[in-house]
Amino acid sequence: MSIKPIYYLSIFSIFTGFTSMAQTISSRLVDAKTQKGIPYATVQYGEYNGVITNEEGRFSFVLEDGISRPDSIYITSMGYEKKGFALEQMQDSVITLNARAIELSGVYVFDKELEVDDIIEKMIENIPKNVNKETIKQRFFLRKSELANMQKVDFGFEKSSIKELNKELMDSIARAIPQHASHYTESFGDLYKNDTEYKLNIIKAADLYDKKDVGSFEDLAEHMEDIFKQNVKPGSYLKIKSGIFSEKIQVDSILDTMDDERMEQVEKVKAQVKKDSVSGLVDSQRWQFEEMLSQLYYKEDTKLDLVEKPNRYEFQLAGYAEIDNAGVYVIDFWPKRSSADFKGRLFINIEDYAIMRLDFTNTKRLRNFRLLGITYRKTMYKGTMRFAKLPTGKYDLQFMDLSDGRYFGVDRPLKVVEKNKHVKGRRKQNELKLNIDFRMNMTTKYELVVFEQDNISKSEFTSYKEDKTVRATYMPRYNPEFWKGYNIMEPNQAIRGFTVEEED
Repeated sequence: MSIKPIYYLSIFSIFTGFTSMAQTISSRLVDAKTQKGIPYATVQYGEYNGVITNEEGRFSFVLEDGISRPDSIYITSMGYEKKGFALEQMQDSVITLNARAIELSGVYVFDKELEVDDIIEKMIENIPKNVNKETIKQRFFLRKSELANMQKVDFGFEKSSIKELNKELMDSIARAIPQHASHYTESFGDLYKNDTEYKLNIIKAADLYDKKDVGSFEDLAEHMEDIFKQNVKPGSYLKIKSGIFSEKIQVDSILDTMDDERMEQVEKVKAQVKKDSVSGLVDSQRWQFEEMLSQLYYKEDTKLDLVEKPNRYEFQLAGYAEIDNAGVYVIDFWPKRSSADFKGRLFINIEDYAIMRLDFTNTKRLRNFRLLGITYRKTMYKGTMRFAKLPTGKYDLQFMDLSDGRYFGVDRPLKVVEKNKHVKGRRKQNELKLNIDFRMNMTTKYELVVFEQDNISKSEFTSYKEDKTVRATYMPRYNPEFWKGYNIMEPNQAIRGFTVEEED
């Protein structure tokens, strides 16, 4: 049973085929005053057709041959006026919207006007009857962006009695670590949900990253193994000291694995990797959905403790607005005391008290660990969630943008000493001494769009078998033709400009 347009901001149709007569409309939506892109606005070009703008305000959609062209295209975004455009105004152009203040109290008439704390209480009270837990199939597009920025890599070489383990080698390792690395994964398909059980049908997927970043580390590992094999004596052990900690590692066991046994193990690992690579895409995507959906505001394990601990937050009614022809309370929230972590805005349905949209960002570090020269910080956690009403009256996720930022650093000495129990007198054979200073920022960003939602039976969910042979198409550079004929969320400038430098 498909959803009805009266319940949605828009309902999206997907065209999985492409014909030479199909027309692709591309444009960018910006604020009329600031000229900045308007993110995550709804572009509706038919009763059952629409797309969402990306973080830069860019969007595109496909009009297939034989389908009547729309008279008008309507664009809506929270905080802006709804506006209609003719089709010819959209192609390769910049579309502007004027900002509009949120409606103030008095526009909506109530039998009894509630205090903001009463609205929050009713929202929480009605979660069991508003949140969909029935079996459903959702057509989706998911983009995962992983970004790493290296702030500093310094191994602080001090001394080494092994000729090959010298400053030049340590510097080459530091240079091999990319200063800026990015990995983008895009997938399109169907998500089968039965409460917290998930199955996936991946129709198409793309993987953008630099293979040289991976290969360089493999080469260095092999080089380090060769150096130890040539310089470490049988019967030796390595004593590793870092700060106040010390650990012994028997070198014999390490070196033994470098011979026939090692080659046998390597072959086993390669075989396992080959086996896993067949099912890797579906399994990894399912894990990503589990991670994302566990962060919905009503889940037990979510970092956003707004529902679990509302007494930690201040709430203020900012006014009223309209989402999908439904009136909503617009409520701002922020920490009441230092124990709360987030601020943001809620859009709560006036009639059934369901959250239809939630914007949030952290107000402080969510985690700040520092011990013996190791630092780990959770620096950013922010996002937007939108929910749509199904024909059953329940609400399910329609759109999600989630960004997670982290910092990791190591600033401590490291000493590796080779000792040999069979050598008389001085047992120390070799020594490597470093002062490591390593710092990096990492960001993971998810963008999920749900285009269609259909209620299905539990037996249909149970009987569906995942196809684990599907694989992502590797791309050393962004290819705008890859998703031609599909309605997706447009890539941002970083993805459009992604390319791997060719080797000489």
